[in-house]
Amino acid sequence: MKLIVAFLKLIRWPNLFFIAITQWLFYFCVVESLKFDRTNPASYSLSHNALFYLLMLASVLIAAAGYIINDYFDLQIDAVNKPDKMVVDKSVKRRWAIIWHLILSAVGVLMSLYISYKTGIWVIAIANIICVFLLWFYSTTFKKKLLSGNVIISALTAWTIVVVYFFVGAAILNYNGWHEGNYSYDMRKLFKFTIVYAGFAFIISLVREVIKDLEDMHGDAKYHCKTMPIEWGVPATKVFTAVWIIVCCASIAIIQLYMWQSGWWVTAIYSILLIILPLLYVLRELYKAVIPADYHRLSTFIKYVMLAGILSMLFFKFNS
Repeated sequence: MKLIVAFLKLIRWPNLFFIAITQWLFYFCVVESLKFDRTNPASYSLSHNALFYLLMLASVLIAAAGYIINDYFDLQIDAVNKPDKMVVDKSVKRRWAIIWHLILSAVGVLMSLYISYKTGIWVIAIANIICVFLLWFYSTTFKKKLLSGNVIISALTAWTIVVVYFFVGAAILNYNGWHEGNYSYDMRKLFKFTIVYAGFAFIISLVREVIKDLEDMHGDAKYHCKTMPIEWGVPATKVFTAVWIIVCCASIAIIQLYMWQSGWWVTAIYSILLIILPLLYVLRELYKAVIPADYHRLSTFIKYVMLAGILSMLFFKFNS
C-alpha cells in the first residue's frame, strides 16, 4: 500500500487529474455547446467518444512519464529543495523509475498512434511523440536553462487543450467532410475558444513555473542551474511574472466584457471573482514574498486559479 501511495505521489496524480478534467470538460462542454447540426449524430458516435477517452488516457500517461523522469534526474536538486517530498531512491528505486517512465511513455505513444490511425489526423501522434522527447530533454537539459524550460512546460500544458481541437477536426474530416455547410460544429467559435483556454493555460503555467523557480532558487544555484532568478535576479523575475499576470487579467477582463454583453453575466462575475481577483492577490503577495515558503504558497494558490479557469467550461454546458 505504501508503494502505491509513493507511486501516485511520484506521478503527481492531482496534476494528472487536472489534465484529464480539462480535456473532458473542453470536449463535452465547450465542443458540445458548439454543435449546430444536431440532426447528424455521426460525428459524435459512441466509438468516437471511446477514442476521446483513449486520447485522455494517452495524455495522462505521457504526463505521468514526464513527472517520473523529472524526479529521476532531479535527485540532487530535490535533496536540497524538498528532501521530505522525494520518492525516487526512497520509496521507488531508480531502476524502477526509469522502467515505469519507458512503459508509460511507450503506451501513451502507442495509444496516440492508434488514435491517429483511426482518425487520419497524424498530428496527434507526431505531437505526442515530440512531447515525450521534450519532457525527457526538459528534465536533462532545458530545466536548467534560462526560460526555455518554463516555456516548454507552458506549451505542453496548452497542448492538452489544443490536441482536443485537432481531435475534433479529425471527426469532421472523417464523418462530414471539409465543406462548411456540413460541419457539425461551429469551427470558427471553437478555434476562438481553443485559443482563449490554451492561452490561459500557457500564461498561468508560465507564471507558476517562474514562481517555482523562485521557490527552488537555492537548490538550483547549488547545482549551477541558469534559471531566471539566478540569471536575472529576484526583482527582475518578479517584474517578469507581474507583467504576465497583468496581461492575463487584462485579457480575461476584455473577454468577460464581451461575455457580459452577450448575456453571459454569470460567467463574467464568476471569472472576476474566482480568476481575476485571485490573480491580483497573487500579484500583491508576490511583491511581498521573500522566503521559499512564500513562493510555495503562491504556487499552490495558482493551482486553484487554474482549477477555476478549467471549471468555467461548465458554463458552456448550461448556456448552450
